[in-house]
Formats: sequence, structure tokens, C-alpha cells
Amino acid sequence: MRSFIFATLPARVIFGAGSLIQLPAELHALKAKRALVLCTPEQRGLAARVSDILGAAAVGIFDRAVMHVPVETAHEACQVARSLEADCAIAIGGGSTIGLGKAIALDSSLPILAIPTTYAGSEMTPIYGITEAGLKRTGKDLRVLPKTVIYDPELSLGLPVHMSVTSGINAIAHAAEGLYSHDGNPITKLLAEEGIAALGRALPQLKQHPQDPAARSDALYGAWLCGSVLGSVGMALHHKLCHTLGGTFNLPHAETHTIVLPHALAYNATAAPEAMSRIARALNASNAPSAVYDLAQQNGAPIALRDIGLKAQDLDRASELVMQNQYPNPRPLERAAIRALLQNAFDGVRP
Repeated sequence: MRSFIFATLPARVIFGAGSLIQLPAELHALKAKRALVLCTPEQRGLAARVSDILGAAAVGIFDRAVMHVPVETAHEACQVARSLEADCAIAIGGGSTIGLGKAIALDSSLPILAIPTTYAGSEMTPIYGITEAGLKRTGKDLRVLPKTVIYDPELSLGLPVHMSVTSGINAIAHAAEGLYSHDGNPITKLLAEEGIAALGRALPQLKQHPQDPAARSDALYGAWLCGSVLGSVGMALHHKLCHTLGGTFNLPHAETHTIVLPHALAYNATAAPEAMSRIARALNASNAPSAVYDLAQQNGAPIALRDIGLKAQDLDRASELVMQNQYPNPRPLERAAIRALLQNAFDGVRP
């Protein structure tokens, strides 16, 4: 076995159906008394439920979280937190809301308590992303890592099937790239394969039975593991592509990950055979890129970038942006091959 370094991130995880009721005790453990609750406009009802559970410890709700964390929204949320003298932010929702919480933490060092209702996995990472002037800037800072994460599968029962599938494949992307990360290790590989397998079992079941509590629990468990991989090792081409497409062209985050992943895997397949073998095994398939594509297509997710808002004339610009700022990837970045990858993802070709 080759030498490796494994660094454990500080995290406290509460997992289980009905675990939202433990929120007041967890807030107390953080020594916080004035919590600002964050959500998207669509999840205002869930935020109000959190506020009711906390009573006087909830000092307000900020319900304007949006995709890709525009810098203007981040500044507004920080100002609200300061005006309310909040000493903690509670982010309930998916990657957009948790990303907003991270932006507040980056600016103010307020502790974040995350309550995920999707499978994005952002809550397990010190990675943040903020979009300014059409470009998404990402970075790592331990200040943005949520201090506590409450995983309550009951909160995801209402997540529409379409969003469940794309969010789940978004999580799979974290684990898949973790398997060929330049700084991966045997521990993160175990987490990655188990996370992919859990989501591979859960998503087809949720397509047939969206209210299945066991499948919801499996999906959230898989998302936790995949997010832990994302927080522990570096990502590669797939995440660079998705940050470029999302931040510059304002494409929906989970759908973009879902569409791009099989093509990014196909690009790296010959350079990362062990990773491809593990992904295929986790999905009970023989070919990793095709298995991920089929998981999306057979469960109703979009498979072509042209169907989620990208224009054909955007492809050249996207490939140019991806080629900037080289970073570790199993296969070197080749301009013509990247352009072909984006074309295949645009057309929805099965790899």
C-alpha cells in the first residue's frame, strides 16, 4: 500500500428520522442564543418550523438564498445577521442555502448549523463558492464548515423525484472524483464507494416510491458519505466544468452535475481504471460512465445541457474558461478533447 495522509475534518453529525427535534439542544451546545434561519423562498415554511422549534432563540428568517451564491445576496445576508446581532446561522435546505450560510461564516466567522433537505453534500465540506460578475470563485476555509449537521430523512420526504435524482447524482459526482483525486487515500475510497452504492440503491427506489422512508434514509446516508469525500480530498475536471457552466451561464447546479458527470468520467476513464472499476461495482454495472448516464436517464433526469439552458454558441466560451488555471486531473486537459466532451454533454450522447 502506498503512503498517504488522511486528515479528519471536525464535525458533529446527528442522523435519524425525527432528529430535527434535537435542534434546541444542539444550538445550546454551540453556546448560541440568537440564530438567524436561512432558506430559499420556496422553503420558507420549513424555516418557520425551525423558528417555532427554537422560539425566542430564533431572531429572524432570511429567505432569499439562490443558486451559486451571488455576492450581492451574501452581502445582504451578512448585513441582516449583523443588524439582528445573530451569533449563529441555521441553514435549512440544499446547496444554495448552505452555500449562503458559508458565505456568512466566511465574512463574519459565525458558526453554522446545517440541516440538509437535499443530497448535495455541501454541509460536510469547508468549500465555499461565491459568484461575482458572472464568475464563480471557490475556495476552502475551515471557518465555513458547519459545526453541526442534522440529517433528518423525514425532511426530504417532500423533495420532488426530479430533484431527488439530480441532487443524488450531484452527490455521486463528489465521490466519483474522490476516487481518482490526486490526494485520495484508502479511507476516502471506502467512503466513496459506499456512498455511491447507497445512492445507486436509493434513487431508483425513490423514482417508484418517493415516500419510502428507507430509501430516503439511504439517500441521505449516501449524500453524507459523498460529501465527506468532497470535504477531504481535491476534486478534478468534473467540478471545474460544473463551476464554469453554473457560475458563468447560470445553469442549475444539480442538473449540470448530473449531465456532465458521465462525460467527465469517460474523459478520465483510461487514466483512472481503478476508480472506474469501483464506480461500476458500486452501481452493479460493467462500465462507470454508461452506468451513471443510465441512472440519470432511467430515472427521469435531464441528460443534455441544451435542455437546461445552455446555448450552442456558449460551448467555445465554456471550453476556453475550463482550460484556464490548470489543476490536477488524471488525464491532462486537452483543448480539443474538452470541447468534444462539452459537445457530447450538450447533445446528451450516451458515453
